[in-house]
Amino acid sequence: MATDLTSIVNYFQTYGVLDFLLPFILVFTIIFAVLQKTKILGDRKNFNVIIALVLGLLFVVPHITGNYPGGFDPVAVINEALPSISLVAVAAIMLLLLLGIFSTTFARGAAPLIAVAAIGFVLYIFGSALDLWRGPYDLWNWWTAETTELVIIILVFGVVVWFITKEPGEGSGVKVLKEAGKAFGSLFERK
Repeated sequence: MATDLTSIVNYFQTYGVLDFLLPFILVFTIIFAVLQKTKILGDRKNFNVIIALVLGLLFVVPHITGNYPGGFDPVAVINEALPSISLVAVAAIMLLLLLGIFSTTFARGAAPLIAVAAIGFVLYIFGSALDLWRGPYDLWNWWTAETTELVIIILVFGVVVWFITKEPGEGSGVKVLKEAGKAFGSLFERK
């Protein structure tokens, strides 16, 4: 069964389904949904379809012909970035589920922080897909993998020490997350 599925995927890859059709459908759907939701052109569905079709084709046709200016191929960037972004989405949802097991207030307070972290990861993933950086050591010469490990160790010990030495009335982690949630929550409120 696995070899049959592999041969089917290879067949689709040979005929450009994975490089042309799937990115086209993704871009077309996103642009069409945004145009329908924002009603930039009014309730004219036919205009929205045409604009989404043209932008979707403008996105994938240069990939097939190999004529992207600046050397950046958005189809290659999407093919490289989307698996990692899907992993971040699954991790964020699982983290919220685990936090919700303990308390819904705890999960609600942590949700804005998780959203900000997820946005940071998405920016990092797209930057890596565009070869802007590979890690913090590309931005600062003194930053190495060992420095990253040291920073994580210091942060973990700092949190442990804070939980051990805090006074009983100073507030709990739930209160801290609620306050942080209020601070970041205003960024995500619908107006």
